[in-house]
Order: sequence, then structure tokens, then C-alpha cells
Amino acid sequence: MSVYQAQVEQDEDGRWSSWIEELPGCAAWGHSRQEALVSLADAATAYVADMIVAGQMPPNEGDVVIREPMPTQ
Repeated sequence: MSVYQAQVEQDEDGRWSSWIEELPGCAAWGHSRQEALVSLADAATAYVADMIVAGQMPPNEGDVVIREPMPTQ
């Protein structure tokens, strides 16, 4: 199973951006923190699947699990 650390931050316009540093270019956004993370999980699954189809080895090949960072105060 692959576990990736999600990075999440709220943009000035109120939307939430999320990305995975181990998967360059894999990013998503949402109107809420949770929506951004759900979108990111979908994006990461597609990203890893595309890597496998292309014959590349993704970091920690297997199922994609997003580990949500702890909220900051």
C-alpha cells in the first residue's frame, strides 16, 4: 500500500489547495478542506495508475492512501 502525505492550505479566495510532493504535479482543490482531500485522493489514484501504464515505478507502488496532515491552529 502506498501512503502519501497530503499538503493542504487555504487560498486567499477561500478555496483549499492540496498536493502531494512525492508525486510532482499531482494537485487538486476544493471549496472545503475535505473536498480538496477527496479530489486529491482521486487525482493521486489516476496519477499512480498512469505511471504504471507508462512502465514507471511510482513511489511505494500499490493502493493509494492519503494521510491528512494535522490541522494547524
